[in-house]
Amino acid sequence: LKNILVATDFGEAADAALTYGRALAKQFGARLHVVHVADNSAARVVSGEGYTGAFLDDLDRDIEAAARTELDELLIDNDPTPADVTPAVVLSTAPADEIVQYARRANVDLIVLGTHGRTGLTHLFVGSVAERVVRTAPCPVLTVRHPEHEFVRADVPAVVTHEADRSRT
Repeated sequence: LKNILVATDFGEAADAALTYGRALAKQFGARLHVVHVADNSAARVVSGEGYTGAFLDDLDRDIEAAARTELDELLIDNDPTPADVTPAVVLSTAPADEIVQYARRANVDLIVLGTHGRTGLTHLFVGSVAERVVRTAPCPVLTVRHPEHEFVRADVPAVVTHEADRSRT
């Protein structure tokens, strides 16, 4: 693994996915791409002439700037040997498609996504970004459900966790 992508919506499931992505990137010496797809409000509210207006352009710039700030804060890593991280914020109305396109452009070897595990009517109406990414990705996809089994803990390096698991057997 040389390039690992973690997509984040800044939720708890995405935080769990980032924990896995960091551990895997560190274990394999891979570059970690952390991508947030921000909603492109201007594309959603295009008038008949195709002109969105300065207000919507400013709104999109503000949304993108706020997302970049939140992503930068999320990626603060106090690890003495942190993974090599490339943060990215993309404006789009189709998060799954944007994640897959980014993975193709960056030659990503593995995508790590958090999933909420919605079922039934909620899944039907809300849909699933993770499901669409799994179906269309150019590489393997690891989905992490929150809450989940703690195979990787944020406070313990992956190697130590793995060795501790082996000593129990």
